[in-house]
Amino acid sequence: MNKLDKSQNAVFSLQYHFISCVKYRQNVFNNESIIDFLKSKVIEISDKFDVEILEQECGVDHIHILFKSKPTLDITKYINILKGHTSREIRKLFHNELQEKLWGDSFWSPSYFLSTSGNVSLDVLKQYVDNHRKR
Repeated sequence: MNKLDKSQNAVFSLQYHFISCVKYRQNVFNNESIIDFLKSKVIEISDKFDVEILEQECGVDHIHILFKSKPTLDITKYINILKGHTSREIRKLFHNELQEKLWGDSFWSPSYFLSTSGNVSLDVLKQYVDNHRKR
């Protein structure tokens, strides 16, 4: 079992799996400079939100980020800032490399994937709740 986190009035274990794709699924993460910049920017932004990055890796057209946070995190705000700031800065710094693949003001697709990942499966939790009810 993972170590539980604690605050003044809560004990929690909140881990998330986030995936965001590049607009039009363009293969832009074949440039190590872009990948390195993105990963460092993700850590920088996450630190400001008190989010701990557990792991992050890029496919050729998307990024996976595993992170943990406190229950007080405004996840929507965090993701919007993460996508917005990285988009602006990558397009600005790597304009020449990206101009043929991306156009307009977008870098990321507007949609994303987010799931929670815990220490036990959903089936185990359902069984626990169901057995608890029968007692």
